[in-house]
Amino acid sequence: MTKTIICVMGPGEQAKARDLQNAYELGCLIAQEGWILLTGGRNAGVMDAANQGAKSADGLTLGILPGCDRNNISNYVDIAIFTDMGSARNNINVLSSNVVIACGMGAGTASEIALAIKGNKPVILLTDDRESQAFFKKLSPDNVYIVESAVDAIAIAKSLVK
Repeated sequence: MTKTIICVMGPGEQAKARDLQNAYELGCLIAQEGWILLTGGRNAGVMDAANQGAKSADGLTLGILPGCDRNNISNYVDIAIFTDMGSARNNINVLSSNVVIACGMGAGTASEIALAIKGNKPVILLTDDRESQAFFKKLSPDNVYIVESAVDAIAIAKSLVK
C-alpha cells in the first residue's frame, strides 16, 4: 500500500510571516497524520517552514529540488531529489502528490496550482489573496478548496484521501 503524499507549495524568499506560520503548522499536522510531506526542498520560505514543522512532529519529508546545488537544501528534508530541471520540476511535485496545498501565493506557486488543476489533482488554497482564490476556483470549481487555516486544510485533505 502506498503512502499518502501531501504537497505543500508556496513562496520562497517572498513568503509572508503568516505563510511561514501556516506552513509550519501544515507540516506538523501532515506528520501527525502519518503522511509524507513533499515540498520544493529548498531552505527558503514555505518549503523550509513546512519541512521544519513536519520534522518537529517526527514526519518524513521529501524535497524535489530545482537544481543540483546541495547548499540550497532545507536542513529538514529527509530525502532530496535533485532534478536539474528548474521550474519544470513543479510538474513532478504535483503529479507525485495525492493533494496539493498552496500556502501563500507567488508566480511559482501559481504555476504549481495550474499544473495540479491540469493534472486533476485536488488543490487546497490557504491564502488571503482573494483574486487568486477566485481565479483558481473558476478554473476548477470542483477540485479547488479555499480554507482559512492549516487545520481546515488538513480536514479537507483527510476527506480527499479516504
